[in-house]
Amino acid sequence: MTKELITYLSQFVSETRRAKFDTVLDYRTRHITIALEDLYQPHNASAVLRSCDIFGIQDIHIVENKNAYTVNKDIALGAPKWLNLHRYRKAENNSLDCIQKLKDQGYRIVATTPHEKDCNLEDLSVDKPLALFFGTELTGISDTVREHAEEFVKIPMYGFTESFNISVSAALCLHTLKEKLHKSTANWHLNDSEKEQLLLQWLRNSIPRVELIEKDYLEKNSIK
Repeated sequence: MTKELITYLSQFVSETRRAKFDTVLDYRTRHITIALEDLYQPHNASAVLRSCDIFGIQDIHIVENKNAYTVNKDIALGAPKWLNLHRYRKAENNSLDCIQKLKDQGYRIVATTPHEKDCNLEDLSVDKPLALFFGTELTGISDTVREHAEEFVKIPMYGFTESFNISVSAALCLHTLKEKLHKSTANWHLNDSEKEQLLLQWLRNSIPRVELIEKDYLEKNSIK
């Protein structure tokens, strides 16, 4: 049913847009995912989403312990509608809840922070799936993430300033890691089922009044 619905809905977008979907899907990945812990500045929250879309990262995990995650639409430029945002805000310890779910999905937990056992970004392995954690703008990652992280990574810096802005850090990490991923032998592509589900999601997000169009299609084909 999904393939038939995709074929039907595809006629409501331009050929250029439809071809763009296929191109983007070829570079989308869940091999690398991003976790954002307690970001409170809409500018940063939005810029990170934009970078994730640009570098082909499909899933973003948003931890809201103290700060609500808000997006500035002028900066995000529509990026959220192409991504899957997973929010953690109902548990007693949302950071731990996020970590446990990612570990259950087979991700290595990698914290972005200077640490006695850290490695430079260029040396971080991408052979196995990894979840990259970024902390709040002021204090960085929480003690919970620090305690449960399996690896630590830092971006080399050569000036007097001791840290990058969080959105800049995310963009630098994603650029470096995606380049490494493309050159690796890791199986980082989405499978056919994942591509199909995302394609349907993107079509629905692109077509005005798609609910009515889809309802009409289902009724005509006697699908309940």
